[in-house]
Amino acid sequence: MINNENIDDTAKKLTEEIQCMSNYKNLYNEIQRIVASSAVKKDNFKSTLLEALKNNGVETEIRNTVFHWTRAQGPLQSSEEKKSNVDLNYLKKAQIQWERRIHKSLNSMCNELNIPLARIRPSADKDELTDKWNELSTFDIDLSSYRPLYAPKDFLEVLFSVHDPAVKKQINEPKWEFSHIQIQVKTLEQLRTTYAELAQGVALLGVNNDMPAARKFVNLEAERTDFGEKVLSSNHAPIAQEFLKRGAPRALRGRLWSLVLGSVIKDSDRKYYEELKELVLQYDIMVDKLIIKDVQLTASNDDQYFVFEDVLYKTMLCFSRDSEVLAPVTTDRSAGGQVIHAILQGKPAALENTLVFPPSGVIPFHGFTMYATPFCYLYDDPCSMYFTFRAFYLRYWLRLHTVSSHEQGIVALCLLFERLLQCHEPQLWAHFRNMKIQPVKIVFKWLMRGFSGHLPPEQLLYLWDLILGYDSLEIIPLLAVTILSFRKENLLQVNNLVNVEAILADLSSLKVMPLLQLALLKE
Repeated sequence: MINNENIDDTAKKLTEEIQCMSNYKNLYNEIQRIVASSAVKKDNFKSTLLEALKNNGVETEIRNTVFHWTRAQGPLQSSEEKKSNVDLNYLKKAQIQWERRIHKSLNSMCNELNIPLARIRPSADKDELTDKWNELSTFDIDLSSYRPLYAPKDFLEVLFSVHDPAVKKQINEPKWEFSHIQIQVKTLEQLRTTYAELAQGVALLGVNNDMPAARKFVNLEAERTDFGEKVLSSNHAPIAQEFLKRGAPRALRGRLWSLVLGSVIKDSDRKYYEELKELVLQYDIMVDKLIIKDVQLTASNDDQYFVFEDVLYKTMLCFSRDSEVLAPVTTDRSAGGQVIHAILQGKPAALENTLVFPPSGVIPFHGFTMYATPFCYLYDDPCSMYFTFRAFYLRYWLRLHTVSSHEQGIVALCLLFERLLQCHEPQLWAHFRNMKIQPVKIVFKWLMRGFSGHLPPEQLLYLWDLILGYDSLEIIPLLAVTILSFRKENLLQVNNLVNVEAILADLSSLKVMPLLQLALLKE
């Protein structure tokens, strides 16, 4: 139970930190305007002020601000979990070593190609980039010598090499699993409690949108769309989050996600986005080539996303310059906190010529672009897309490419996948072990990318609705196990990794919501 002292401390912290938020100035000015208006009476100040704040929508804005602040304070879904006394510091050390390896590879590539980490962009380059900003796919640059710094399979090898020093390793013990890592993960029964709406068999979008609906509506989609419009009119972020648990109508999804993530665009955001664009034009950094290369290798070769190539270049290049991303990614307990400081080529080694490289602190890997691609289906406006992608990344995707003890980090998700598979599909588990195949190796790309690039966009967006609605990544390993279970008969008939991968290569026929609902319904 929270005591008064804790409430006072929280209120004090909120009061201090709210003043650093981007919407504070506008909020403060609006409250001052209302206080000075005729709606607020001097002889009944408190009640007339509260009524005026409510009537002007400011009360809702304050509630949403507190909601977003509260979400940002703690780890996803761990408030009710008992804190473990187990020392997991070795995971932090593994992340620090991994970051050093990435930095070393980056410097090696720069030396090999004889290019700087960062420089002032030459005028000719800057002019061409400015002219082609809205069609960057036509920007001519030779990237044949560049390669991704690492891919999901390289990161998986890092995870397999992590070992708890407190657990004695057996001689010739195969690197099968993550079971020695003592992070608490949920059982299927606990997941049924978490994902109650799915487990109870309530009507969901993505199962049968044409199913009959209550009252005047022609079908479920029409009913949910009407309800969703009312949710958006209320402008309450917590209500929007609750609404997403049953899937979002396609026409409303972008606005609902922005409301839940606090990424509804303000004038200050548009100004900041333009500043990021100017930083891209002003500085040529080595990461630019890695980003362009990654877009070319992934989205540009994907039937579902190649048409968005230009907006993806803009989004990912601006993201690399975003110093507001740096603090969350380096101070989060998922991170090792290592950063590179680069001196601009041709400039004296002075503070004013030194920048954090890249300014966002995030070094892209093969497939990094896939974290952003689905947002292309939600927003026509590149600025809206950028800020919602950024908010989603900082809340969720950051944890999928760092070694950490976070309950929603990639290590915990791999462990959850293995536990669910071993407990509920023991025949498949034994079959993989007999073939000497690590089960997580089969699904790791799905886990690390949140299924982006593997599921059709519509199905992927339903999955991400659930991530936002339940504020949890646990749905990703649950879906991975469910897919293996769904294709169990075929998997049991093959005896090597190549054939296993062939069976799981095409997920285009899968429907996410019915599969998850079947997995979570009581047996």
